[in-house]
Amino acid sequence: MSLAAARLQALPRRRSTTFGGIDIALICLFLAGIYTNYTIQISPKVPFPSVPAGVAGLLLLWRWRDRVTTAAFAGFIGVLLLYVISILCATNIGFLPRRFNGLIQLTYSLTVGYGLFLAVTQASRRQIANLFLVFSLVILVGCLLENYAGFRPVSDAVRKVLYSSGIYENDARDVIFYHRVRPKFFASEPAGVTFCFALFTFIWMVVSTWRWKIPIYVGLFAIGTFAMPGPTLMLMLLLILPYMLFLASRKDGKLDYSRALRVFCLAALFLGAFVVLGQSLFSARLKEATSGNDPSFFYRVQGPYLAARDVARNYPLAGAGLTGEPFIEREVVNIYVGSPDYSARWEVVTPATELLINYFWLHWIYLGVFWGLILTAAVTVWLIVLGTPSPAFVWFAWAILGQASGAYVGPKCWAVLFLAAAAAVLNQRAANTANNVADPRRFLVPQAQA
Repeated sequence: MSLAAARLQALPRRRSTTFGGIDIALICLFLAGIYTNYTIQISPKVPFPSVPAGVAGLLLLWRWRDRVTTAAFAGFIGVLLLYVISILCATNIGFLPRRFNGLIQLTYSLTVGYGLFLAVTQASRRQIANLFLVFSLVILVGCLLENYAGFRPVSDAVRKVLYSSGIYENDARDVIFYHRVRPKFFASEPAGVTFCFALFTFIWMVVSTWRWKIPIYVGLFAIGTFAMPGPTLMLMLLLILPYMLFLASRKDGKLDYSRALRVFCLAALFLGAFVVLGQSLFSARLKEATSGNDPSFFYRVQGPYLAARDVARNYPLAGAGLTGEPFIEREVVNIYVGSPDYSARWEVVTPATELLINYFWLHWIYLGVFWGLILTAAVTVWLIVLGTPSPAFVWFAWAILGQASGAYVGPKCWAVLFLAAAAAVLNQRAANTANNVADPRRFLVPQAQA
């Protein structure tokens, strides 16, 4: 043995990081940040959105920095570079400062989301499944307590401390549609509660190894509909489709065609259930939406689609640019007012940021057709480099949940994408193995160092 080799062998070896209690705590903090969307305004034009999620994501990225490969880092830089070029190509250079501000927020959101992805993929399936199931049950029990155990005053008091603006107070509308006031459970609005419940329960279902997890998932959907009624929960049934088509149809990491046929039939059944239940459970809300009397549905689903179609026609190359709502505000308002689904009784909301609450359509509004496709392809390549077995599953899950959330450059949008990617990685992993988990039978406890 050479002298250099002997010295190298004599050096103390650095213990490898293992997934444990610190990671569990940071992931919990991240999910709490996504749930509350607690934001600090650094300056009048620069917000710090989802502060707990940002802090937790950066700490997770630092903790798992050794897992960042050269190819993954190159993919991250490549995606950001393409976003930079896209805003430089957007019409009217006078809006560049605002678009650059959006780029900063997007960089922050991608960074903390990537940190979350790294941490989640280091755990065992059982650890992550248990964690997300606990979060879902906490939301569910909290809503039941708020509805039936007098917890609402406590929740409302905390909400007034957490949020300086954007607090949902339209309880009279809830009584008309749902015959009761919907629970908020520390969130700024009921839609935030149902969105996170749907997301967390879906991630649990994808990662879980339980044999009867899909019936349990449907049961949680049913109980959730009772505890926190809202059309966002209907997306839980739609989310079963990408899971069945792109993950459940696989065997040993490859597509099994006989299984895929059975899965396709089951997915069609859930699609039919989505249509039937939507018409029966939320018939009053659906009637109002189709008759042009539901501004929330219009601003979240119908309106953003109309705006995206107009942008694709007028600015196909680079769209409005990141956070470029002021650039197209006048056009968006005219499109909305001219739509037969828009009611003249509604107050015209400005600026246009309040008119576009759908991050899926915002992707195309901000980037246009050309750069929208380029960035979709670039992120897909990055997901493949990160080891995601099915980017199609990730994009479909991201698009479905995008119908109930806006803020394209915010952490929640990209947390959905990275959580779906991490869930796909864990789903295709053997039930009781992980990259560095010594004993996956342990539940949410630090693993012993080797």
